[in-house]
Amino acid sequence: MRTNPRIACGVSLVLAACTAAAQGRRGGAPDDPTQTGRGQTPPAAQEPRRGPALEEKSSVTHHTARVGGQPIAYTATTANYVIKSDDGIPKASFFFVGYTKDDSPDLSKRPVSFVYNGGPGSGSLFTHMGLGPRRILLTDDGHGMPAPYSIVDNGDSFLDASDLVFVDAISTGYSRPAPGENPAQFYGTVQDATWFSDFIYQYLTRNERWASPKFLIGESYGTTRSAQMSAILQQRHQIYLNGIVLVSSVGFGNWGADDRTKFFLPTFVTSAWYHKLLPSDLQNENIESVAQAARQFAHGEYAAALEKGDQLSSAERQKVVKDLARFTGLSTKYIEESNLRISPQRWFKELERDKRKTVGRLDSRFEGMDADAAGERNEYDSSEASYEGAYSAMFQDYVRRDLKWSTDMYYTISANVRPWDQGQPGQVAEALRSAMTQQSNLKVLVACGYYDLATPFNGIEQTVSHMNLEPSMRKNIGFTYYEAGHMMYIDKKAREKLHKDVDEFIAASYPH
Repeated sequence: MRTNPRIACGVSLVLAACTAAAQGRRGGAPDDPTQTGRGQTPPAAQEPRRGPALEEKSSVTHHTARVGGQPIAYTATTANYVIKSDDGIPKASFFFVGYTKDDSPDLSKRPVSFVYNGGPGSGSLFTHMGLGPRRILLTDDGHGMPAPYSIVDNGDSFLDASDLVFVDAISTGYSRPAPGENPAQFYGTVQDATWFSDFIYQYLTRNERWASPKFLIGESYGTTRSAQMSAILQQRHQIYLNGIVLVSSVGFGNWGADDRTKFFLPTFVTSAWYHKLLPSDLQNENIESVAQAARQFAHGEYAAALEKGDQLSSAERQKVVKDLARFTGLSTKYIEESNLRISPQRWFKELERDKRKTVGRLDSRFEGMDADAAGERNEYDSSEASYEGAYSAMFQDYVRRDLKWSTDMYYTISANVRPWDQGQPGQVAEALRSAMTQQSNLKVLVACGYYDLATPFNGIEQTVSHMNLEPSMRKNIGFTYYEAGHMMYIDKKAREKLHKDVDEFIAASYPH
């Protein structure tokens, strides 16, 4: 999200175009061809921390919230677990909040879901305060309001369908490496997923949840974590999953540098439709029809034009320029000058330049303004700026006031986790394919926002269609779409739909 964008743009994914500009709470990982497994230590990204030895503590509180139209009594366990290496050396402390429904007659049959944000480098307060039993109060379309902020019962939390465990990645939130440990050993696709898998092993063991149906719910780079972890959980701990929910998923595939615009193009089109910038025949269509027409154009005429490169004839070029302008709401002059290739970073500024407005990266429905309306790129992400202050303030208040967690530790919303070891090309999609094939009952739900330019929906569509799943396994992956952005749960209608979709997915993924 923003200059320090926290939403996984890249990590050798569909969003490779965002990688250079993105990192932090929702940003993508920088390029690093080195792959190291757990226990190995790559070159230090920073000096190891020094301080007191890690200690575990916990706070247990009891609450009631109205979820799904019914009151639910639940217990919140706010705690940290110290995770050790295979030889027993303390390596890191994972902070988490676990919500457990009180009247469950048999916890071994009650689903448990592990939930987290991405980045890499993002603390999980956003999913926590968006999907947990209490949520930040925003306007119905997701805009933030001025302080004093407030939280309310989250009627659309998944707590009615599953117990929820919100976890901060190492170096984010309240999770930290052990004193003297090189934090670089935690910074990589495989490394991150491996340490998370060890946390899950420990949680299941301490809370006697081994027999429970198990789910992963990750947002943004958290989807990369989930895909990689699906295989690591199986291989390292023999933990089999019932389901994975990929919320605003990055694409796990690879492609050439020249064709990446086509994966962003459908989201450019749906965003222009939202802002009523398309010609009347397109503007009068519903968003599903517009999105499908955009997909066909992007992977048909537009992809063919990019493939031809300089061999594109003048007549062909003029036609694709005209058609591209028709679909995007941009001027033919701008498309000509940009050589048919629309940079997302420029697009945020260009779409409504004539109104002296910018549009958001995480959610293109949000509008902003810059000091220099003639500039090339926007100064900030107007969507993130709208609600980030409320999320940050109310998580800090909630964790202390309601969950009784007392600490002077700094809650790291966006951690610098450079360099990030991305591993080998294609490994994440292959990890998910392998897990789905071997765990033949594993189901996957992909939740996409039509207005999400951090993780455009056509990227993960491309990944899934090229995973080489056997036909009998393809039915285990489903897609669902929302008229919202990256954090679709900030929007009232999208949040209600997400609740229904995920609850139904969880219920259908285990026998009961």
